[in-house]
Amino acid sequence: MNPLRKLAGQTAIYGLPTIVGRLLNYLLVPLYTREFLTAEYGIVTEMYAYVAFLFVILSYGMETAFFRFTSQDNKKGNVFGTSVLALILTSTVFTITGFVFTGDISNFMGYPNNPEYIRWFILILATDAISSIPYANLRFENKPLRFAFIKIINISANIGFNLFFILLCPFLIANYPGSALTEIIQKIYNPEIGVGYIFISNLIASILSFLLLIPDILKTKLKFDFSLFRRMLAYAWPLLIFGLAGIVNETFDRIILKHLLPESSDPMSQLGIYGACYKVSILMTLFIQTYRYAAEPFFFDQAKHVDAKQTYARLMHIFIIICLLIFLGIMLFEDLFILFIGPEFREGRGVIPILLLANLFLGVFYNLSVWFKLTDNTRIGALISVAGAIITLILNFLLIPIMGYMGAAWATLVCYASMMVMSYLIGQKYFPVKYNLTAAGLYLLIALGFYAVSVFLKTNHQVLNTTIGAGLLLLFLGIVFFSERKFITTLIHKG
Repeated sequence: MNPLRKLAGQTAIYGLPTIVGRLLNYLLVPLYTREFLTAEYGIVTEMYAYVAFLFVILSYGMETAFFRFTSQDNKKGNVFGTSVLALILTSTVFTITGFVFTGDISNFMGYPNNPEYIRWFILILATDAISSIPYANLRFENKPLRFAFIKIINISANIGFNLFFILLCPFLIANYPGSALTEIIQKIYNPEIGVGYIFISNLIASILSFLLLIPDILKTKLKFDFSLFRRMLAYAWPLLIFGLAGIVNETFDRIILKHLLPESSDPMSQLGIYGACYKVSILMTLFIQTYRYAAEPFFFDQAKHVDAKQTYARLMHIFIIICLLIFLGIMLFEDLFILFIGPEFREGRGVIPILLLANLFLGVFYNLSVWFKLTDNTRIGALISVAGAIITLILNFLLIPIMGYMGAAWATLVCYASMMVMSYLIGQKYFPVKYNLTAAGLYLLIALGFYAVSVFLKTNHQVLNTTIGAGLLLLFLGIVFFSERKFITTLIHKG
């Protein structure tokens, strides 16, 4: 089977529950941005930024190490058992330590009256970290139905409890006071918890997923191989640095924003606006995350083929085209996409094109990262990410006090563009791949040009704006089809 078609199929299989789940969670954003104030949504934005950072620490590269060593080691069970037991141990230590110092942590983060936030997220992080290896094993064993089933349960629980706590409970209490059902709800629902119900819903969903994965954990006799763990850790620790630097690039702006803005600007409100507008770029993020689910094991699998480098180059080419289509699809119809967030949040729409391009460059970087993962030069990959993190830190401290959240968006773009260029230049020395840079550059310029034209032609008539956007998008598709017609024909017919 054509390897690109194989990857497309795997991306669809493993990505479908992720896409559907993320889209459904995305549909909660209109709820959040209409039910909560901008400052309240700022709490959600900040807490999940910390969670993303801590999850990288708590998983410490074990998922990628699992794929690497499982593909090499005939004793697959040893790799699985060692990975799971290591994460159980570290997650347990993390949970106990976190619960002991909950008060100090909540004071440090600026939530002295809400230590429960900390406890909830400690449990979310611990269960999700342990669950990462069983999920990875399902992908490696090519069990998409079970993978999808558990993901769907997680998604459904999270969304269902969000709707229950944020919409249904207040509605019943307000409209049916004194009824038997309302009396029951009043025993389990406290309106003062507010945004905390977003976190509670997440915790319930994480625990359900973990419980469903327990049979997958116990079906293999768990054995900890210390020698194997040392080798896995030696492979994974640069990935930890890589991941930490990457998460600094991704989330540091939302962690530091409130500390760099004056109180007179209502920092938590600005953080909420920035976080909500960040969500409008969700389609690009969705595609990249879904792609990564299938791409990582695919990269390792293809490495043994003689035409692997040609496959990687073609894959990059297709990836860039799809990302540019997503960029244009959102920006040419921005007036429609912006309706997903509440009116009070829309003043931050200027960050959307910047963040979309930043995520495109990040996706290209993920494609390029194949060279240091396959050549076991993960230390160099870590150094590239560290360099990106340094750029992020410097630019955030310089730009946020001057430009607010717009400065944070520009810092993200410059960081990911720099990492992409560094990875390409260094990778060509260790693992040269002939990427079609000319075509990629031309497509990027055309897409940016079409976006500029749409801004120039923008009117106060929504129907006309939509018509212009549709015409420009179709024109871009026509250019791509005409330029790639030979490749598209080959891809369709080659089995």
